[in-house]
Amino acid sequence: MSYVEVKDVFKRYHMGDNVIVANNGVSFSIEEGEFVVILGPSGAGKSTVLNILGGMDSCDEGEIIVDGVDIAKHSTKELTTYRRLDVGFVFQFYNLVPNLTARENVELASQVSSKALDVDEVLSLVSLDHRKDNFPAQLSGGEQQRVAIARALAKNPKLLLCDEPTGALDFETGKQVLKILENTCRDYRTTVIVITHNSEIAKMADRIIRVNDAKVRSIEINENPLPVEEIEW
Repeated sequence: MSYVEVKDVFKRYHMGDNVIVANNGVSFSIEEGEFVVILGPSGAGKSTVLNILGGMDSCDEGEIIVDGVDIAKHSTKELTTYRRLDVGFVFQFYNLVPNLTARENVELASQVSSKALDVDEVLSLVSLDHRKDNFPAQLSGGEQQRVAIARALAKNPKLLLCDEPTGALDFETGKQVLKILENTCRDYRTTVIVITHNSEIAKMADRIIRVNDAKVRSIEINENPLPVEEIEW
């Protein structure tokens, strides 16, 4: 059995008299420790499936099996535990607590996990040792995103879900962030899923899942992922 198995997932949103189908029978599998890119244009259904996989939303139909457990059957309390212990989230916009320092933002996340990593070790991993006492407003966009990644990693999650993590960053800073995510995947055997509309980023993935119009259109196993240094956009 694969580490992640998404089977025939449907998600619909009701907007007045209209029904928006966000996921229309989405299915794919992911192996433990893979770096995966879910690729597609805006409105394709990428974020919806990521939110369902992360336990932040629920599907109308289908199975979401993570490490042998169908989280689609979880109660609200069970989903809360799943999010706290097993999943890290990185978003396009950093969602840092503005009146806490970088270290305090990371420490806040580490306190919810029984298997948390050392806060200073994680800040060192994202090369922010020298900025740990700064507040978010004193940091650049790239530094704030690195704090957000450190915050996600501090919980020592099995699954790291990243929603357009380079979308608000310039090219060079975006590559630095992708390098951290790549290292996390390889060094910690964390399963990393990045959703993006940037097809160049997909070249570094072990598995590329292309989504459009609420459906999976193709799944490609990339036998020769490029190192981040060779990606250009």
